[in-house]
Amino acid sequence: MRILITGGAGFIGSNLAKKLIESNHYVRILDNFSMQIHGGNQSLDHELSGVDLIIGDVRDKSAIAKSLEGIDTVVHLAAETGTGQSMYKIEEYQQTNIAGTLNIIDHLLNKKHSVEKIVVASSRAIYGEGQYFCEEDGMIFPGERSETEMLNGQFEHRCENSQKFMKPIATPETAKLAPLSFYGLTKQIQEQIVIMYAKVLGISGYALRYQNVYGPGQSLMNPYTGIMAIFSSLGRNNETIKIFEDGKQTRDFVYIDDVIGATISCLSPDKKGVGIYNVGTGKPTSVYQIAEMIVKYLNSNSDLEITGEYRLGDIRHNYADLEKVEKELGFTPIIDIQDGLKNFLDWASLQPKSKLNFKTSLDELSDVGLLRKSEK
Repeated sequence: MRILITGGAGFIGSNLAKKLIESNHYVRILDNFSMQIHGGNQSLDHELSGVDLIIGDVRDKSAIAKSLEGIDTVVHLAAETGTGQSMYKIEEYQQTNIAGTLNIIDHLLNKKHSVEKIVVASSRAIYGEGQYFCEEDGMIFPGERSETEMLNGQFEHRCENSQKFMKPIATPETAKLAPLSFYGLTKQIQEQIVIMYAKVLGISGYALRYQNVYGPGQSLMNPYTGIMAIFSSLGRNNETIKIFEDGKQTRDFVYIDDVIGATISCLSPDKKGVGIYNVGTGKPTSVYQIAEMIVKYLNSNSDLEITGEYRLGDIRHNYADLEKVEKELGFTPIIDIQDGLKNFLDWASLQPKSKLNFKTSLDELSDVGLLRKSEK
């Protein structure tokens, strides 16, 4: 295959490119080497020396045209990815995530091309809250949490009818889409664009709803996204790790090797048509548990501070139902949270220490009224 990976110099893209090169595929990367992610570095890892690199931006139609020449498969990863940041950097997220995707589709619609398949990185953020179960009312897909309750330090979801607390359960692909952040909304639109136009163009199209991806190669200098990376950077510097809400909110943390495996399964020539799949572990882990594990493994002197603060746009719980992806793509996650975290921290410990401007990211949220604090 001749594969273009947009955003291919990033965390997921670079790991995917390495695997594809090992299998003797031609790989081209289009990446703008965002300062927020790459810190001014515009070079690829030595393991990617065989890659055809184009330094450019998906917002630039000429860069898209150049990148698509002779390509039969597109893996579209290029995106701005900070949930909180997206709520105030609206234009930046709209231009990259939505307009950038439309630039690819516009070229495929109106120019000569050889593309037969496109795979887009979607996100669990498009669900908003995951699926819940209420003893009295059954399956529920709740919306935003009550501002009054969060101000009172109550962060769990209540059933709207019974007012009883609900239990989070695995979220399937058929769940209601109700993103609570602008990032989530852009990923929903991005996904729908790709699936819609794959059908129009008569090519294969897949959307992979990644859960919280982590692992070696993740940016350790980006204070806007990646709980694992942020906590590990703070832990290595023995700085206080501030945890939003009460720390009991959960996420489905999926290791990079599993994400690459799921993505490559979509690239197989025998996979044709369109499809939407969850990619995760199917297991929730609390944010506080992650912080504890990181501090313990690093033997850090960092304090864990439950702040009671909460970000507008954040969810409480979400973890993936994997029944469909297991059945149709044959994907089953291999790496559990203990082994994955160990691998990540072993790698992170070998990287140069740098000061993470996490406080700056919090100040930005506060300045626009998106970071609030419970009164209890």
